Formats: sequence, structure tokens, C-alpha cells
Amino acid sequence: MELAMSDEAKAAAPAPRPSGVPPVIGSHEQALEVAGKLATGFAVTASERDRGRDLPWSEVEQFSQSGLWGVTVPKDFGGPALGSKTVTDIISTIGAADGSLSQIPQNHFYALEVLRVGGSWEQKRFFYDRVLAGERFGNALAEIGNKDFKRRTTLRRENGDWIVNGRKFYSTGAIFAHWIPTLAIAQQGGKQVSYLVMVPRASEGVAVIDDWDGFGQRLTGSGSVLFDDVRVEERWIIPFQASFDTPTTIGPFAQLMHAAIDYGIGVGAHEEMKRFVRERARPWIDANVGRASDDPLTVSAVGQVNVKLKAAAALLRRASRFVDDAQSTPTEATVAAASVAVAEARILTTKAGLLAATKLFELSGTSATASELNLDRYWRNVRTHTLHDPVRWKYQAIGNYYLNERAPPRHGVI
Repeated sequence: MELAMSDEAKAAAPAPRPSGVPPVIGSHEQALEVAGKLATGFAVTASERDRGRDLPWSEVEQFSQSGLWGVTVPKDFGGPALGSKTVTDIISTIGAADGSLSQIPQNHFYALEVLRVGGSWEQKRFFYDRVLAGERFGNALAEIGNKDFKRRTTLRRENGDWIVNGRKFYSTGAIFAHWIPTLAIAQQGGKQVSYLVMVPRASEGVAVIDDWDGFGQRLTGSGSVLFDDVRVEERWIIPFQASFDTPTTIGPFAQLMHAAIDYGIGVGAHEEMKRFVRERARPWIDANVGRASDDPLTVSAVGQVNVKLKAAAALLRRASRFVDDAQSTPTEATVAAASVAVAEARILTTKAGLLAATKLFELSGTSATASELNLDRYWRNVRTHTLHDPVRWKYQAIGNYYLNERAPPRHGVI
């Protein structure tokens, strides 16, 4: 099966091997301290990277080598088993500095959650060891050109080998990954069965194409992945169908991280706006004040954004608790409650992030639109990422839950 590649699209080179063995983060507080230091450094060059669309190879390596990408590894396998709040706080802290960098590990943590839920002990031992050694997981989940979301990537057995064929799009993080988890369909007993196949990035027949050209989240590496008769080992194939046939936290955990990305970008935009208003903006003539930071309507608007962000943060914390509860006791009731709590958080982080990015310009004035400042990256990033799945359907799921006592669908995007 030969998969064509355009002349313009170029296959990216495989990610280099990890530069060392990351430390094991011991606590939530340590994780936040490490994330804060990284964010401070990433913020310095975030605008320059975005303007030039310079993929953050060194930043991703620094990020994963910090130990933060291993915080969900269970203690039985040598990790700290830190909770959902730690993951969301890491993502939002990095997101305030660089929205693209905050999205890259999302699929890494997602793959580890699928492994935790559906993997065998041997698979967990193997892949958790890989993570603790500094290796990264990307993703190849979405299908190119399929409006019905049906899977076209196939997994088949041939002469004793397992073989993957297909093409994917929106493969966030695949360029930087050592492993590319991909959803594939196998024919078994006359039925189609879904698997998450952990494909080594450097395998023969794998091509990662840097063709993502969205106006926001430019540096996430969310391009295409082509699998052309890629041979995989059986131990790399993780059951996935059962992850949604039965109640699990794969969906709400994934959505919780998306909420953290939008919240973090909103916080970054809000901080940028406050800095600009204090240092450069001019008050409106009718305010009769000498500084924009004393303009009463500006002050009021800043307060409104702050309240919205604080409310979003509160719902994120609440949703994290629901997800942790469902992870420890996965039942129909706990998973449904977690999905609804996360949907509520996603609605508000979407609104708060977009509001903060819009007010950045409204309150800072025309001078904030100077191209050299590149402040529009906050709006471009949050607007792009909030399109990941529609908020309008989250309202519907929440309403059904409270009004009709109907659990949300288990497909991973509520």
C-alpha cells in the first residue's frame, strides 16, 4: 500500500533519543516548581518561535527531561502517581507561557491513561519504563478526510506479523515523539475491533509530515502521519474498544487536559494585558486620569476577566477531583459525573480564554496590534484550540444529565 506525499510536504526526521534519564518528580509542589521554572524560560522566546514557526525541539526535550512527563506513572511501576490536578496545573502553567508547548504533552498523557486502563501488566511494565527513561508519546488518532469519524487505518495479521496501514491528520506531538499511538481497526470474528497501537516513530514505513498550517497553535507538530505496511510487535497493541464499551476515565481525563490548555493561554493573555495597560496604554480622554491603569472602565473590565478566569480555575480544580474519584472507582455513576464536571470546566475555560485574549487588545489599544509584538498569538492559539470539539454539544450533555438523568456518551470528547 503506497501512500502518496506531495512535493510540498516533507517527512520530518525522527526525534533524537532522550538526552538522559529524567528525575522522578516526588510531589505536586515539586511538579509546580519545576513547571514554573520551565515556563519562565519558555516565555522569553515564545513570541519569536511563533513568528518564525520554529518547532520547539530543544524546549520539548527540556520539558520531557524535567520529569514532568512521567508524573502519572503508577508507583508500582516506579512513578509518583500524581493526580489529575498536577497534570492540569503543569499544562496550564506552561500554557500561560506558550500555548503550543502546553498541548504537545496532552496526547502523551492520554496514551498513558489508555495504557493504565487497558494494558496488560507486561505492557505497562514495558511502556512505563520507556516513559521513565525519557521517551515521549505523540498521537495519530484523527482520520484524514473522514467526516463520519470512522476509522480507516487498519491492523492486520500477515504471515505471523502485525501490520498497520493508513494515514492520519491532526497528529499533535507526533513529530517530537519516540512512539506514535495510533487508533487502528482489526477484523476479528466478523467484527471491527479498535486498538491503540504504539508505533515506534523510527519504524520503516512511518512518515511524519510537517503540514500543519493552522493560524494558531502553530508549533504543536499537528501534521499528518502515514503508515505504509508498518510492522509492529504484539506487545505494542493495546485493547481500546473496551475502554469505551465500559465506563473509564479516558474521555474525561483527555478533556480535562484540553480545558487546562485553554485556561493557561487565557492566563497568559491576561497577564500580558495587565502589563501593557500599566506600561504603555493610554487612558481614554473622558476618564480624566493620567494612567490607563486608573481608567475606571478599564479597571472594571480587568476585574471581569479576572473573575471569569478564577471561576474557570475553580471548575478545573473541581473537575480534577471528579476525575481522580472516577479513576479510583470507575463506575457508570462516577465516570458520568466526571464527564459532566469536565464539560462544565471546558465551557468556562473556553469562554474565559477567549475573553482574556480579546480584552488584551480592547483594553490595551491600537498600539498592542503592532506586528512586532505578536500579541495576537494568544487569541490565535486559544481560538484554534477551543475548536477542538464543540462547546455547544457540552451544554446539551450537561442538560441531559441534570434534567433527564442521562449519562453523557462514552466516546472521549465530552
